[in-house]
Amino acid sequence: MESRLRVQGHPIQPMLVTFPFGLFVSAAVFDLADVAGGPAFLGEVGYWTAVAALVAAALTTVAGMVDLWDVRADRTRRTAITFNLVNAAMAALFLLTCLIRAQAPQRGANGVEVATELLALAVGSVGVWLGSRLMRQFDRGRAAEPTGFEALRDIPGATVEIIRPKA
Repeated sequence: MESRLRVQGHPIQPMLVTFPFGLFVSAAVFDLADVAGGPAFLGEVGYWTAVAALVAAALTTVAGMVDLWDVRADRTRRTAITFNLVNAAMAALFLLTCLIRAQAPQRGANGVEVATELLALAVGSVGVWLGSRLMRQFDRGRAAEPTGFEALRDIPGATVEIIRPKA
């Protein structure tokens, strides 16, 4: 399966997935600090970080749906659908907390909302596992790309000499 949305030969969705997940983790950390007695602005920062993560999750979902179009109806397709549903569940839990907090004059979190965010991150970690499984399934049969410093050899004008220790 080749992704329709690619940048210089690399699929976009695996790159995009890191943004909402990282922003959701950051939002939960800010909210934990707020609930633990940190300055009140941390709750506001956590709220707006979660909102930014929801926007990123929406863009990632669109990219995932475009990629899903060409996946054959087999185990890979089931994994891709499950991956997208798990990520949507994580985003839905964060959306719930954001909608509740949007009504408050100060958008700080409380203990129940932080617990919901931590549950959402646990669900999202299943999505991370499924995403890594998908990448292995998609890359099966493709020529292995160089990793580490070997990848620098393909950069025009770069001189890379790899010195390996003697055994």
